Amino acid sequence: MTRRMTLLATASVALTTILALRAGAQEVLPQPEQSFKGHIGRTAKDSTTDFPKEVQAPKGAPNILLILTDDVGFAATSPFGGPIPTTTFERLANAGLRYTQFHTTALCSPTRAALLTGRNHHSCATGVIMELGTGYPGYNTLMPRSCGTFAEVLKQNGYNTAWYGKNHNVPDWHSSQAGPFDLWPTGLGFEYFYGFLGGDANQWAPALFENTQPIEPPHDDPDYFFDKDLADHAIARIRMLRAVAPDKPWIQYYATGTAHAPHHAPKDWIAKFKGMFDQGWDKMREESFARQKRMGIVPADAKLTPRPAEIPAWDSFDADHKKVFARMMEVYAAALAHADYQMGRILDAVEEMGELDNTLVIYIQGDNGASAEGTPQGLLNEMAIMNNIPEDFSQILRRMDELGSVTTYNHYPVGWAHAMDTPFQWTKQIASHFGGTRNGLVISWPARIKDKGGIRTQFHHVTDIAPTILEVTGLQMPAALNGVPQKPIEGTSMVYSFDDARAPSKHRMQYFEMFANRAIYSDGWVAATTPTALPWEVLAKDIDVISGFKWELYNVANDFSQAVDLADKEPAKLRELQDLFWVEASKYNVLPLDNSKVERFDVSIRPSLTRGRSVFTYYAGQTRIPEGAAPDLKNKSWKIGADVDIPAGGVGGVIATQGGRFNGWGLYLLGGRPVFHYNLVGVDWFTIAGNDALAPGKHVILVDFKYDGGGIGKGATVTINVDDKPVAEGRVNRTYAFRTALDETFDVGEDTGTPVSESYRVPFKFAGRLNRVLIRLGDEKLSAEDEEQIRRAKAAITLSQ
Repeated sequence: MTRRMTLLATASVALTTILALRAGAQEVLPQPEQSFKGHIGRTAKDSTTDFPKEVQAPKGAPNILLILTDDVGFAATSPFGGPIPTTTFERLANAGLRYTQFHTTALCSPTRAALLTGRNHHSCATGVIMELGTGYPGYNTLMPRSCGTFAEVLKQNGYNTAWYGKNHNVPDWHSSQAGPFDLWPTGLGFEYFYGFLGGDANQWAPALFENTQPIEPPHDDPDYFFDKDLADHAIARIRMLRAVAPDKPWIQYYATGTAHAPHHAPKDWIAKFKGMFDQGWDKMREESFARQKRMGIVPADAKLTPRPAEIPAWDSFDADHKKVFARMMEVYAAALAHADYQMGRILDAVEEMGELDNTLVIYIQGDNGASAEGTPQGLLNEMAIMNNIPEDFSQILRRMDELGSVTTYNHYPVGWAHAMDTPFQWTKQIASHFGGTRNGLVISWPARIKDKGGIRTQFHHVTDIAPTILEVTGLQMPAALNGVPQKPIEGTSMVYSFDDARAPSKHRMQYFEMFANRAIYSDGWVAATTPTALPWEVLAKDIDVISGFKWELYNVANDFSQAVDLADKEPAKLRELQDLFWVEASKYNVLPLDNSKVERFDVSIRPSLTRGRSVFTYYAGQTRIPEGAAPDLKNKSWKIGADVDIPAGGVGGVIATQGGRFNGWGLYLLGGRPVFHYNLVGVDWFTIAGNDALAPGKHVILVDFKYDGGGIGKGATVTINVDDKPVAEGRVNRTYAFRTALDETFDVGEDTGTPVSESYRVPFKFAGRLNRVLIRLGDEKLSAEDEEQIRRAKAAITLSQ
């Protein structure tokens, strides 16, 4: 029976191998097990060995460095006529090709999903960012396994793979230590990951992960800066791979979070740009447009689109506003130039190893257009706009010199975003217009691309990067990957353009959609809706997303900047393209359209590890719990209790905290006194504290957060009790309604990231014994299970006294 089973198993393997060979070498991954070609006798002496042949990359396959920056407009950088010197980008442009009609999706996570897979963002269930997912196939943020990544294909064909920097492709409720981890970088074909999961990163105190393990940056190093740390890790790994496996090619996906807000930069880099933007954004647009024409980036007959009335003219501001706004742009420029410099260090390391000639570098300058999310006056703290809470300009003016430092989470005004998108209309989020979707792209490969410094004008899209990578490596997306049938690649390889500047574009049709702003490109024509809401408006307007949008029409084959609307002159062409959009929308899971924004930040609308629970128990050292996996404390009453042992001599430290310097709350002991602190997006701060230090011994601390009700973002009365006796009471006059943080977490027993209050420094570990922390939501009657959990906790406290 055993021999028969062995024969059947052998036959099964052989059949699988035959089917794979018939289908083609690339049709199935992983490749089928190889049959044993040696000989097995009764003893080793009577036998012949045969090791299975391990997969090797195709002969001559290049190394690949894929770079993606964040929130950088078409006209920001020097190779595309912009004001910000980016020497690495220039170096690569002079050695390779500049693409002047390359497009993204208008927003972060969607662009990144399309980049990794070669499929449209809605096909990848990533029609929006991770924090806004809704329960529809194009929007649930659960990228299907049928959308395999180029990294998985390369890894299974002999490449080393690594991802550095920004992720923003892990669903909100998957991003905790409980996983699941299949949509983390290490589950998508990357052998190594060093970076952050969310949309933002504090360059001074990032929420880092190494693979799936949360790690903390050195809080005691005043010179720590994330972009430099990121490049250090990339260089170290490339050198290690060269030393250990010099013949094995690698792909490094390097996705700095710069220049997304917060715009952080070292002081000496900010100083380099002093006075460079005093002329203002209107003059800057004109200067950039003139340079673009001189450089051949835009056609000689291109038109500069006018500044919309919703963006104030530079000359309409007084001297104080101009001074602050110029400083904000100086900081942004410094952040981007500094990040670009770090990328140059990586190139230098590759060149020192003698591998730059056969290294394909794809450098995408921005995952969407420049961001207008900074409001007309800019922001000290991006969390303010996330919660629809205005900042006082007088405070921004007072703290102007702090911009870019550890104490700010800053963003520049919308006028600069518009200037960075010259010569186009609109900005990030607006998928209907090139200001939201047109990004600079440079491709360099010295061993293959000979037209050094050449310009390519073919229409291309971010979905074209994956098929380009596969073609240059001699690979293709298999029909089945890890047992899952694959969706066809929806992008088009760009390799045909490497040697032929005049080759017709092979990417002939492309839809765009974000927040119901939509467009369709087809053979040189674009039909686009007119946006009904401004990018810096966080609350959606109550309009019909179908009939409430006007349509525009552009012949972009002759109108580079979408400056001349032909809708009235060409109604038949407009109708043809409108109909085509609905065909593509149905094909790629774009429907249903939804124009809401901040409303979708509500974690309760998505699957959750916390749904249905009203009591939560935590223990000291449980940190870095993301908002999507923590109790939702917004717009409701709640209580938090802690069972503590206070040693002789008193104690201080964090009991629990959520968020940090830019928004959040904390419960801690300071000088032995219990303190509850509520930080309202850095606009207001509320502290309720006991008068006396806790005596040595056992104590139960309880904070009762009694929400006023009557809507969202209302106030609350906060009472602190110690051992069932009230010791302090106070008011929180207003609360944040939508999001606690973008890059900070819920922590117990210590604080990670930044402090919620400036009265302590992280990590501020609780120095006594923190036995447990309980959180109870609302005032509703608890379930029997919850009551039992509380009873046991109380019993444990009683027994320990």
